[in-house]
Amino acid sequence: MNAPLLNIAINPVNAAPMDVTPTTTMEMCGLGLACLIDIRQTFELEIKGEIPRATHIPFFNVKQFFGFQLSDDEQEILDADEPNDLDIRSFIKAINTLKQSRDCTFLIVCNSGKRSVCATKLLRELGYPKTFSVQGGFIALKPLLPMPGASA
Repeated sequence: MNAPLLNIAINPVNAAPMDVTPTTTMEMCGLGLACLIDIRQTFELEIKGEIPRATHIPFFNVKQFFGFQLSDDEQEILDADEPNDLDIRSFIKAINTLKQSRDCTFLIVCNSGKRSVCATKLLRELGYPKTFSVQGGFIALKPLLPMPGASA
């Protein structure tokens, strides 16, 4: 009895690399080739700082609105944040408004690069194949950001 050698369908969307380096992120954003989406919670922005010209869409809110179960740790982080009116329509509208095209390259950043991988997978499953996680997240990106008050 001959069993198939490979019983897995290769999906090009999932086969693409999942992340880009902070340096590549800065270069792509600087050239207008990508949209940076910051998925940290609002209190994280207040504590650690915002990323200039990034679009802020908190991921745990999005994950919950899509019907995914939050882990206890995620729920604790979400509970620590101020409630907002983000819903699935406003999330999709925010994504589509960035470039009015599904061909836009989205670079997703969280604090350390872990949540952004999950968000990248979710957006790819929703039909945005040109979505990448920023390696190391805000922690790795911060040294490359312009200093507050410095001209860009």
